[in-house]
Amino acid sequence: MDFDLIITNAQLRRKEGKFDIAIDKGVIKKIEKKIAGKAKKTIDAGGRLVTESFVNTHLHLCKVYTLQMLDSKALTSYHGSNMGAAMTAIELAARVKEHYDEKWIIKNVRKALKSAALYGNTHIRAFADVDSKAKLIGLKALLKARDEFKGIVDVQVVAFPQDGVVREPGTVDLIKKSMDLGADVVGGIPWIEYTDADSKKHVDEMCNIAKKYDTDVSMLVDDAGDAGLRTLEMLAVKMLEQGRIGRALAHHARAMALYPEPYFRKISALLKKAGMGVVSDPHTGPLHAKVKELLAEGNLVMLGQDDIADAYYPFGRNNMLEVAFLNVHLLWMTTFPEMETIYDMITVNPGKAINLKNFELKPGAPAHLVVLNEKSVYEAIWNHQPPLHVISHGKLIDKDAMQAAD
Repeated sequence: MDFDLIITNAQLRRKEGKFDIAIDKGVIKKIEKKIAGKAKKTIDAGGRLVTESFVNTHLHLCKVYTLQMLDSKALTSYHGSNMGAAMTAIELAARVKEHYDEKWIIKNVRKALKSAALYGNTHIRAFADVDSKAKLIGLKALLKARDEFKGIVDVQVVAFPQDGVVREPGTVDLIKKSMDLGADVVGGIPWIEYTDADSKKHVDEMCNIAKKYDTDVSMLVDDAGDAGLRTLEMLAVKMLEQGRIGRALAHHARAMALYPEPYFRKISALLKKAGMGVVSDPHTGPLHAKVKELLAEGNLVMLGQDDIADAYYPFGRNNMLEVAFLNVHLLWMTTFPEMETIYDMITVNPGKAINLKNFELKPGAPAHLVVLNEKSVYEAIWNHQPPLHVISHGKLIDKDAMQAAD
């Protein structure tokens, strides 16, 4: 056999006609109108759209399906119109960690990752709370699941100091222990500290750890309705000082919605200089980063799932087409070109943001692909169905295995 897999009659984005895609040893070998050669398996796409698979750069994976363990107070606080009570919401949501146990966390995590596989979401940057309450319980569950799902859904585990660093003495040591255990990314949430000085210390401590372990940084910045929050700026400046261009990702940045234009333009330029993208999740809170303005300025922007049935958001299926559908409306990106941009924000943009190598549909790139039910991006977002086929690392994902209960 010449190839492991050939997809025939595929519609590709922004291209006329139908194409064949040949895959071997996990890599896309050829994309041509007609490929001569035999394969161990052939899939007829039937004129349907074939694209890169989906990437979710923001998911609180240790908390999935925990909504029913709490009352609605955190949701009410977080979803207030001006998000002034966002810190209160985090404090209320922390109660779930009183019950943390790896046994039930790992079951929930497996369920979420199986759903991700079925919906073509092959790469996830996943946050695990690390603090005096959660300790390393959630982190260990995510590390275990990461190894179980390797080659199906690739998980980057973020050691995340959800309740602060200065506010939570001992958290710095827990983050270091997390990295020693094998966490992939250093997290942060500096805006939650009580003072600007403490916020800067939070940024410095976490970025220094990331530099020591040579890992990326993912921080939830300025996630409240306060135009005076400046932790996005702090993070970008710190990464520039360290010379670690392209190694940090900013999440939420909801206070950006309230920035005056001169300050927004300054931040946009600073982000580009630091090679730092922004993950926005407009469906999980009433304020969101200035997505359209960032895109217009040439910034790297992507969408994340953020939460699945937890204290901050009651829905979610790890279905990035569903996330795209919601945000087409919330961002008023309803024209066909804008929907193509939205699609980039759940595929190639997040691939760049979390430093996936050659995450594109081209010869020589790793074969992470979806064969959709529809023939266009417009129809795919409209219907947000599971793909007909999902290919991860050049291999078809076994749907039956993913649908089976634990």
